[in-house]
Amino acid sequence: MRKCLLTLFSVLQISVFAQNKTGLTHQPDTSFTNYSAYLNAKKKHPEIRLVKDSVPPSVQDERNIIYRTVEDTRLQLDVFRPKKINGKRPAIIIVHGGGWRSGNRTQHYPLAERLAENGFVCFTPAYRLSTEALYPAAVLDLKEAIRWVRAKADKYQVDTNQISILGFSAGGQLATLLGTTGNNPIFADDQSKLKKYGTQVQAIIDIDGTLAFIHPESGEGDDSKSTSAATYWFGYNKIENPELWRQAAALTYASPKTPPTLLINSAVDRMHAGRTDYINALNQGKVYTEVYTFPDSPHTFCLFEPWFTPTVNYITGFLNKVFAQNKSDRPE
Repeated sequence: MRKCLLTLFSVLQISVFAQNKTGLTHQPDTSFTNYSAYLNAKKKHPEIRLVKDSVPPSVQDERNIIYRTVEDTRLQLDVFRPKKINGKRPAIIIVHGGGWRSGNRTQHYPLAERLAENGFVCFTPAYRLSTEALYPAAVLDLKEAIRWVRAKADKYQVDTNQISILGFSAGGQLATLLGTTGNNPIFADDQSKLKKYGTQVQAIIDIDGTLAFIHPESGEGDDSKSTSAATYWFGYNKIENPELWRQAAALTYASPKTPPTLLINSAVDRMHAGRTDYINALNQGKVYTEVYTFPDSPHTFCLFEPWFTPTVNYITGFLNKVFAQNKSDRPE
């Protein structure tokens, strides 16, 4: 019933407002990079240090693997994993930020490397940005990445009962949406070549990604000065098609069936939009959650020390706790 209402509402909205495709430039938007974020953040935090790509001796990496070809676009991912693995290990799929329009998968190479050093098999997939394809293309791409990880589980020694999705900023929004929708038919993908594999995950890590687009606490979709990143992504502003904006929000689906969730936030209040409501929805089913907020930190905190290492430690501790519980709950 919910699916039918969403579809009907979207059709009605689209019949009134034409989708704006001016953002489809088909040219990369390089406005957001780790270095540009560093230059901006250091104005207020001169003590920060940018964490750089450096593979630890105990980690092996495999880069530029094509996991999906769609509309002539070859989407790649990278794998970072421990060199020595006894049995199967938990996996983390790491989704980059950049306002659904900029950024790229190299953004979190340092995070993937450190988490692999801590025993996780990490994947950093690319996805179609709003310069190339509008919502829900990115969602479908990343769901295919989850399927791909399941399909390659034996090769990379992944425990398919211990797959987590992690994202920062726009990637955090995508990660929580992916985690809360699992195999939801709203995001069925006719172009998937791996349909026999599920898209459910067992844990969610959201690093400063919004949980709700239309919410009293949300600042997303402010087009007063220029077209917002979210408006570019949807091709509609939130007045023209609010149901589409709600469809893309994790809070819409948060429930007692949502996987355990770790929320790591900056001091930027608008990035916490919907957090309390989301946690309350999970608490109804006694779903485990953890929340950490770094005081006096910029939105891009996870890219820099002194916040990078505590972020790694929070993620590691959370997943070790959740997956240890999951394992103890499974029959041998």
